[in-house]
Amino acid sequence: MRPSRTVAGAALTAALALGALPGIAGSAGPTPASIIDPVAFQFQVPAFATTTEQIVGPLDDALRAESRLDDATALVEPGSEPVRVVAGRPKVSIPAAHGGSAQKPPRYRTSGEASFYDNGTTAMRLPRGTTVVICGRAGCLERVINDYGPTVWAGGGGRIVDLYRPDFFTICGCASWSGVTQVTVSVY
Repeated sequence: MRPSRTVAGAALTAALALGALPGIAGSAGPTPASIIDPVAFQFQVPAFATTTEQIVGPLDDALRAESRLDDATALVEPGSEPVRVVAGRPKVSIPAAHGGSAQKPPRYRTSGEASFYDNGTTAMRLPRGTTVVICGRAGCLERVINDYGPTVWAGGGGRIVDLYRPDFFTICGCASWSGVTQVTVSVY
């Protein structure tokens, strides 16, 4: 019977490992302990360190300057302290709050039909990220275009926007069986 490649590979690996192991593990015998002279570890005082210390005494009062400073010396600057003027807090008037809103005018408006689909997007033939306000019979929605469409069918219909189903019925004001509604789209 012929041995399999796995068995042959394992046997070859084991043979190589046993052949290399003595070299890796260090098959040489122990080295003899080296003898170190104990005198090498004794403290030696160098000759230049054996000099005597010089003691410095207190300074001679006769050689000190006449205007010397010590703990009892008072430091005084000529003149008087300036008068400090602390300004009060400034009076700030805040305009009264008022309500209102401002919306910039659209770049253009277009009218046509809107349909729906369940993709969760707002599709129009505009670049993605364009803000639009879509108005139908029941109200208006502001959305950001995040898909391209609608596709043109063979009949050449007038669909200009595909809406997510909940958005469609929010602006439609029509029954749930309706498929298209008239809208006006303001492009910002």
